[in-house]
Formats: sequence, C-alpha cells, structure tokens
Amino acid sequence: MKNVTVIGSGTMGNGIAHVFALYGHSVTLIDIDDTALQRGMAAIDKNLTRQVDKGVIDASRKASALGNIATTTSVAAGCQSADLVIEAASEQIDIKLKIFGEVDGAAPSHAILASNTSSISITRIASVTRRPNQVIGMHFMNPVPVMKLVEVIRGYQTSDEVTATIMDVSRKLEKIPVEANDYPGFVSNRILMPMINEAICTLHEGVAGVSEIDEVMKLGMAHPMGPLELADFIGLDVCLFIMRVLHEGFGNPKYAPCPLLVNMVTAGHKGVKSGVGFYQYSAGTKVKQVAGSFRITN
Repeated sequence: MKNVTVIGSGTMGNGIAHVFALYGHSVTLIDIDDTALQRGMAAIDKNLTRQVDKGVIDASRKASALGNIATTTSVAAGCQSADLVIEAASEQIDIKLKIFGEVDGAAPSHAILASNTSSISITRIASVTRRPNQVIGMHFMNPVPVMKLVEVIRGYQTSDEVTATIMDVSRKLEKIPVEANDYPGFVSNRILMPMINEAICTLHEGVAGVSEIDEVMKLGMAHPMGPLELADFIGLDVCLFIMRVLHEGFGNPKYAPCPLLVNMVTAGHKGVKSGVGFYQYSAGTKVKQVAGSFRITN
C-alpha cells in the first residue's frame, strides 16, 4: 500500500490525501482540472498548518506530507502505479460507475479499488469492474484528519484478504476501522439519517422549533451537535439523497424523506454550503442563527 491514488480533491478527498501523506504514503490526487486541485492542496496546507499550530505534528512532518503528494488531471497517469485507489467524488451513482470503469482499466491488476461513498452499494460499484473481489468501501468521516472512524464496507464479492488489508491500512493511519456488510446506508447512515429525518419531521409538524430540537438532543442525549445543525453541516441535498437510497433500497415507508426536506433542497437551501438551511451562516465565519422561516414554530 505504498502508492495511494485519491480521486476527488474536495473536502473528503483532500482530507483522505492529507492523512495518507502524513503517514508516509506516496499520494497522487486526481481531479477534473487544475483549479480544483489547487483548492484541494490549499485546504491540505491549511489543515496541516492547523495541526502544527496545535502541536499535533511539527513543521518538518508537515513539509514531508506535502512533499508526498503529487497532482494530476489524468486518471490513467494517476492510477498506473497505484496499490490502492480511493474514489471520493460526488455522491452520484453515474459518476462513480464511470470512474470505477476507467480506474479498473488503468490501475495495476493487484490494486485495491475503494470508494468513500456514504450510501451507494459497493456491490453495484464493483459490478462495472473486472475485479469485484478487490472492490471495497472506505467510508471516512468528516473532517478526515480528526475523526477516527473508517466504516469498511464489504461488497458481495469482496475477498477476506482485501478486507483484512484495508482494516490493517486503516489502523496504520491511527484510525479505527469498523466492518459492515453492503446494505443501504451501511451502519452509520442507516441509523443517522432516519434520526435526522425524524428531527425534520418534528419541526415540520410544529412540535418544537429548530433551536429547541437541537438543544434537546445536545443536552438530553449528549450529542455534540443537534440533528438539524448536523444536517446543515452534512448538506441537506446529501441527506435527501441518502434517505432516497434507504427508501428505494428497503422499500419501507419509514425511510420516506420528510416533505420539508424535499422542499428545502428544491429551493436551494442546502445548509452550510449554500449559506442557509435550518440556520443561516455568515460567509467566512462560523456565526450562525436560526433561518428566518424557522424562528417561530409553525
């Protein structure tokens, strides 16, 4: 696992590249254009600097990590020497299938192909490759440099050897891998997303307001962040997508997304990324307030 390729330089991709580079792997970061790659590298530099400032690492280790990362816009060039390829593109099945088909043709035959997907079937992704036994899920948590969990998802044909290798690699990154089988939402989002959806339903039905719902869960259940604020942080569009995956995958009405969630995403209110969700966010700051339409319980 010396050479690691990460596809996608957004929040998750640059975080994954950051961690592998920090632990001595040679990392190739791939994205569609140089602008995206420059943003990704700037984020890695900023997050490494934060670790230096906090005393987590020293300046020489930061420099070494940055030196371990190369960038390219070519999947073929970026995968040709890879031992492990991790896809961290947007959560859209068509995009992931296209990437895995291309990576399968470019990566060496021994390479393990992993996806950072939070909900899409690993078995479905593996079906477009000629090596389904070497395809696995590595679902890192955000922010990747900080969060310890890696949800390791076995597809229907993922081999025991590949699973053991990925569990071992994760531990060497000082992460805690937890194995799961390939069913909609895996473990994390099968439990988390219905909770968030129920919190949205509680708001939608006028049981309580945004702040009240979040305070109950923080103070009563010791959650570090309330479910509505967490939904904003994840992205309401992502929450909606995962609820639809659960609903379609299980065919159970209990997973139907709340109509309020559907309306908010349709209106472009996606949370932190759009500046407004259940809360409003001031650009460039962490200051937030309950969004205007939710200040009074309906």
